[in-house]
Amino acid sequence: MEHRGVRRRRAVLVVLMLLAVQLVSLARPAYACGCGAMVVNPKTTLSVNRETSVVRWDGRTEQIVMSLAVSGNAPDAAWIMPVPHRATVKLGDSALFSELAGITAPADKELSYFWPHSNDWPFQWGGGDTAEAPMPGARAPGVGVVGRERLGPFDVARLTATDPDALRGWLKSHGFRLPDSLATALRPYVAQHWEYVAIRLAPSERYGHLYGTLDPLHLSFASDRLVYPMRLSRLARTPQSLGLYVLAPHRMEPRSSIGGAKPEVFFAGRIKPKGTAVGRLAGGDGAFLTAIDQSFPQPERIRGDHELRRAAADTPYQEVRYTYVLMKVGGVPAWLLTVVGAAALVSVSVVVTALVLRRRRRRRGVPSPAGPAPQAEEASSAGSPNS
Repeated sequence: MEHRGVRRRRAVLVVLMLLAVQLVSLARPAYACGCGAMVVNPKTTLSVNRETSVVRWDGRTEQIVMSLAVSGNAPDAAWIMPVPHRATVKLGDSALFSELAGITAPADKELSYFWPHSNDWPFQWGGGDTAEAPMPGARAPGVGVVGRERLGPFDVARLTATDPDALRGWLKSHGFRLPDSLATALRPYVAQHWEYVAIRLAPSERYGHLYGTLDPLHLSFASDRLVYPMRLSRLARTPQSLGLYVLAPHRMEPRSSIGGAKPEVFFAGRIKPKGTAVGRLAGGDGAFLTAIDQSFPQPERIRGDHELRRAAADTPYQEVRYTYVLMKVGGVPAWLLTVVGAAALVSVSVVVTALVLRRRRRRRGVPSPAGPAPQAEEASSAGSPNS
């Protein structure tokens, strides 16, 4: 009995320790955002489950429309997006992403198979398949405020900075809670004289939490190269997933994986969608659309920004989703017709063979297996002189 009591106490202790570890992890902020540094109240959690962005580049101007899917218990959040030149910001069109998802969806094709599978008759048993207005920004040494505006649920500040610590100080003093490592991560951008778009967001309902897909933001800036900022993503504490739609004159490809898994192209092709959100972004002449997926299991390994270059050829590509269908003729499985037909053919062949053999025997005068009377001998006896 004493041993049982000790075991029970040990089991309870283990459970309490596991619960304590989980509570500590829940109280830890989750800075996660591929487009910048997601920042939240250190007593709450927020993670970006999926980042999807559309990039339009014509050789001179780059546009980024980004949409984030988040989860957690944070009542507000903020992030920062470095850009190589001065940016304009507006709300994006949420229809853009659903249209692109439709364009890049896998093509459906059927593949017929002849012999029945385990879920086809006669092997199938049982069921089938389960198939508030923003505060004015004050200038700080080393930081310039280009603009401050309210865009729907977003408080957007466009900034310049010559000192990463001053930039971090300005953001912190204006309600942008940041990880301590952000100033170090911003140094390469400050050295290259980039500018910054800082964004704060709160849910529309009071005391609500940020959850689901956020409204998209549309950034535009001059750029002679196609670059997608990713360096700040190394501050993330959870694995990252990036979906990138690229609209450009030609098929594009990342120069490197920048520390993540190998980028995978799931669509490539020239499109001319008119009268749609995609068409308005692509322009009247359309563009070549390249859709890329990439995962970052260890964000701390991210070593730079995504720079995309023209691919060797504008080779189109689309994933194919195959559906396997049992081959039928008139609603009847073809294999069954074949088996029945083969059986009938064998039967007919046996009968025909038997008839042919019987006819040959008759022509040759060969007695049949029934043993008919020897008519020739009877006739001979009748004609004998002794009779």
